[in-house]
Amino acid sequence: MATTGQNGSTRNWTFLTNHAHVLLAIARNPTARLRDVADEVGVTERAAQAIVADLEAGGYLHRTRVGRRNEYTVNPRGHFRHPAESDRQVGDLLALFTGERAESTS
Repeated sequence: MATTGQNGSTRNWTFLTNHAHVLLAIARNPTARLRDVADEVGVTERAAQAIVADLEAGGYLHRTRVGRRNEYTVNPRGHFRHPAESDRQVGDLLALFTGERAESTS
């Protein structure tokens, strides 16, 4: 998503962070491999691992080992970290992008 500024420079940016993209990818597919999540988001597998660790530490995700795979449970009741949105729950974002009600997000 390139945007041309007033001085003619081109900058790439999006409204959502990589953390939000990873959380959404996992909410859509709770048994996805991190390699697949990384590909979907456009980050390295190592970056996806670090983001998942951040999300787990923040209480937004819970990882359960199922055989040789991980299964993730998203906590839709977690609040946004930025003060401007801290009164809102991430379940609102998940519902917007996944089409599922916040309470039923896996």
